[in-house]
This record gives sequence, C-alpha cells and structure tokens, in this order.
Amino acid sequence: MSTAKNNEEIPNAHLHELMVKELQDLLGAEKQLLLGLEKMASAAVDDKLKAAFRLHCQDTENHIERLKSAFGALGLPPRGRRCKAMAGLLEAAGEIAAEFQDSPALLDIALIAAAQKMEHYEIASYGCALTYAELMELPEVTLLLGQTLEEERQADELLTEMALAGINQAQGG
Repeated sequence: MSTAKNNEEIPNAHLHELMVKELQDLLGAEKQLLLGLEKMASAAVDDKLKAAFRLHCQDTENHIERLKSAFGALGLPPRGRRCKAMAGLLEAAGEIAAEFQDSPALLDIALIAAAQKMEHYEIASYGCALTYAELMELPEVTLLLGQTLEEERQADELLTEMALAGINQAQGG
C-alpha cells in the first residue's frame, strides 16, 4: 500500500492496513447513514427530533469529506466498503419505525434509541481509527478523525438531552 511516507518511516506502520480498513468501513457507514437519517427524519413525529436528524445529515456530509481528506493524507483513493454493522443498525431502525408507526408516543423514543446505537458504533469506530493514527504519528489524519469523533459524541449527547428533556416524558403520558 502506498502512503504519503514510506511505511518504514511511520511509527507502528504495522497498523496501516488495519487503519485503512477502518477508514473504508467508516466511509461506507457514513454514506449508508446519510440515507438512513433522511428516512428517520421522515418517520419522526417530534419537530425537534426531525430537525436533529436533518442537522446530523449535514454533519454526516462533513464527516464523509473529512474521511476523503484522511485518505488523501495517506496518499490513497477514498474507497468505502459496505458496513455490515451500519446496515444492521439501519435495518433495525426501519423495523422500529414500521412497528411503531401507529404509536407516535413510542415511535420517537424508539428512533432516538436506534440513532444512539448508530452513534455509539461510530464513536467506537472513530476512536479506534484515531488511536491508530495517533500511534502512527499522522497528525493530519489525527486532526480530521478527532474532529469527527467529537461531533459524534456531541450528536449522542444531543439525543440523550432530547430524550431526557421531554420526548420520553411528553410522549409517554
């Protein structure tokens, strides 16, 4: 595999292939998530939740661009691969939306839970890729992944705040 530097010059170069696989998985996951978030926004009942899903679509587009930049910093073309984990999480979200479509009181609560599962997957994946980049002393990649990791954490916190501040209570009656 080619990189911006020769692999012998990179500390912990044995992690290179693992990091590239993680980045490919993340790029695929983000692209899949982009479509899923649109569906979740359409399915949501609460206007604030719809808006949060749509805002995360914009963030996800930025995450995709950062991943492309990370590939560029490694001297590699940005190639994603289908993320089986995200596909499963999105499938589960679709099942939830279908199952609770006649129960708005539960639909938004279930969608928040589904979205948080996706965020937790992304947080774990970005955390791993970031660790590899740090160990390999790749500052540009580290910066890009760190920015996205922080945004994923913020998205998770927002979903928690929405659930605690009213959606669960207001819908639960």
